[in-house]
Amino acid sequence: MENEQIKTIFEKEGITSEIQCPKAFEISEKYGVSKMEIARYCNKNNIKIRACQLGCFK
Repeated sequence: MENEQIKTIFEKEGITSEIQCPKAFEISEKYGVSKMEIARYCNKNNIKIRACQLGCFK
């Protein structure tokens, strides 16, 4: 998935500077975005992933 598509999803979901891990999982399922793509997008755009479960996001 393209960064612009993930950006649009995050804007739609109201995510600007941080995301809770369960919300990242929800977005992954809801929009068919891999957890790794979400992690890369967050790292690249300085979005903090909080309350991480099982170290899925770095």
